[in-house]
Formats: sequence, C-alpha cells, structure tokens
Amino acid sequence: MIDLETTLAIALLVSLTFYVLMAGADFGAGIWHLLAHGPSRRDQHHLIGEAIGPIWEANHVWLILIVTILFTAFPTAYAQISVTLHIPLTLLVIGIVLRGSAYAFRHYDIRHDELHVRWDQLFALASLISPFLLGIIIGAITAGSFPISPESFFEGYLSNWLQPFPLAMGLLALVFFAYLAAVYLILETQDSSLQEIFRKRAITAAICAGLLGEIVFFLGQEGASYLWGDMTNSLWGGLIIFGTVVFTVASVRFLFTRHYWWARTCAILQVILTIWAWGLAQFPYLVPPYLTIYSASSPAITLQFMVIALIVGACLLFPSLYYLFRIFKEDSILGLKHAPKKPADT
Repeated sequence: MIDLETTLAIALLVSLTFYVLMAGADFGAGIWHLLAHGPSRRDQHHLIGEAIGPIWEANHVWLILIVTILFTAFPTAYAQISVTLHIPLTLLVIGIVLRGSAYAFRHYDIRHDELHVRWDQLFALASLISPFLLGIIIGAITAGSFPISPESFFEGYLSNWLQPFPLAMGLLALVFFAYLAAVYLILETQDSSLQEIFRKRAITAAICAGLLGEIVFFLGQEGASYLWGDMTNSLWGGLIIFGTVVFTVASVRFLFTRHYWWARTCAILQVILTIWAWGLAQFPYLVPPYLTIYSASSPAITLQFMVIALIVGACLLFPSLYYLFRIFKEDSILGLKHAPKKPADT
C-alpha cells in the first residue's frame, strides 16, 4: 500500500502536470500573441483570445493546489523553497498577476486607443516572463543543495537559480509552453491560413524544445547530478527518454502531414513523459540532497486530513472542469471546432 507521503507527492506531480498542460498552454498563447505579425495579426489575436478566454482563470486552480499541498503536507520543503527562491517566486507571482490583470483590462477597456495597446503588450510580456521564471524555479529545486547558513546575500538568494542548469530549464519551459499552445491553437480554428501559421510555429517550437532538452540533459550532469544519475543509469530512465524522443518525432511527423489531432496527442504525451521522468528521477527528494518527502512531511494526522480533503475536492473539481470544457472546448478537443467569426476589432 502506498504511504501517505508518496500519495501526496503523486498528487503534487499530477497537479503540476495539469498546470503545465492547461495553464502552460495559456502562457504559450500569450507568447504567440506577442510574436503575431503580418496581415493576419488581428485574426491571430482574436483566435488566441477566443481560445483562452473561457478557461484561463480555471486553469490556475492547479497552481493553487500545488502551493496548498506543499505548504500543508511538506512545510519544511515549502519554507526552504520559499526563502531560498524568494526572488524568482515573487517575480513569478507578479508576472501572473500582471498577466491576468492586463488580460481582463484589455478585454473590457475601450478598443483602438493607446492604453489598450499597452494592456496587450503587458499581457504578452508577462506571458513571456512567467514560464521562464517557473522553469528556473523547477530547475533550481532539481539542482538542490540549498544553503543552510548562507554567508552572503548572493549565496542565499541568487546563486542557486542564477546557474546554467536552472536558466536552461527556464528556456525549456518557455519553449514547451509555446509548443503546446501552437499545437492547441491549430485545432481551435478551421481557417486554413491560421492553421498553417500555427503549424509552422509548432514544428519550429518542437524542434527547439528537442534541442533545448538535450542541452538541459547535458547540463544536468553537473547542475543536477541526482536527476542525471537516475535518468542515465536506470532502465526506466532509458525507456522514458526513448519514449519522449518517439513522441517528439511523431508529433512533428503528424504536423508535417497535417494530422493535427494526433500531433496534439503526441505533444501532450511528450510533455507528460518529460514531467514524470523528472518526478521519478527526483523521488523521494523534494530538495536534494537532504529534504525528502519523509523528512519534510507534516504529522500523520495532517497528511490524513489532507488526503481526505483532496478526495472531496476532486469530487467537486473534476465534474466542474468537465462541465466547463464540455461547454467551451468540446469541439476543439475533438478537432471539430467551427471556423470563428471574423473579429470586428481586437
């Protein structure tokens, strides 16, 4: 039987997976909003707004769940992470808040004025910075070895995340989110010109993600030795790496042949394998090499109540999300989305 600590660690990883697949794609859509150009620029903006508008707020429930599980079930790790990575975490929160505020203001503000353009720019810029910071934070946690008694401000608050491995992880997260968004957006429209634009962007992002993945893997030899050792010296690690490569190649192949539903499926499986490979390689550490899910956990009674709360919450959350996506995303999930109306303005 799986112990309480492992159960909650799995819940943490599941929450992170959903956050990347859902909210991550929303961030990626903001990146493409920033990079939109050409005669179809307004149509691209309209498509992105129509795609993320009904669901972007709900997708952040997974981030709230991640913080809640970590704070309640593993408070020692939460304290260590929130102190050592205080700067990138604060910047990430600011980026998420600015992005959400800018998106709401640009939607309700007067169109075709200078301020509306500024909200557009802020939304896109925050969408670019936030996933980069999220990747840096995950990379720094993976690298571990947080200072217990730092001798300087730099050692205590900067040195752990201003390293090649966390910075490379930030770039990888940024490209992965853009990749997911491009693949999703293809199935949000039947406009062939828009599909072609995002097909090319998805192929480019997939290739960049593959190259960055190799760079991160190489840097992990020094920057995250625990992760690198488990990934390279175990059978399951080799199988997961092989599976990730297969899904990457398959996704690009389906994009070339314009089998968009299968391309999206392979992209999702590729991202899931990447996240779970990281989780399995890191297990049982939350912050290597001294904080595990067991040494950082709350008392057993707290973990029991946390598991009960997650079960009750899941009974409410998943039907609600199913209802939301059934209303707004059923056609696009099945690849049957009708062509959107041309926007009057954006």
